[in-house]
Amino acid sequence: MTVPTPDAPFGFDPQGRPYSDKSKIVAGLLQIFLGGLGIGRFYVGSVGVGVAQLLTCGGLGIWSLIDGILFLTSNDRTDKQGRVLRG
Repeated sequence: MTVPTPDAPFGFDPQGRPYSDKSKIVAGLLQIFLGGLGIGRFYVGSVGVGVAQLLTCGGLGIWSLIDGILFLTSNDRTDKQGRVLRG
């Protein structure tokens, strides 16, 4: 693991990408429980997708549930700045 820098205060993942200040666990849980409002997507900075989920009630719950599970299980989800979400 490399030493954190001012550009990446949470360090880097094994592929050398900077970690986000956002957590994939928080994003996933927000998406599962409040995904009908797009809260998980707003949390990571995906405002457009968040609005789409808000307008469709999270794809009637299916889209938000799948999205939440993917947040929790995937290691390559990123925030608005393209930084990898922390585990």
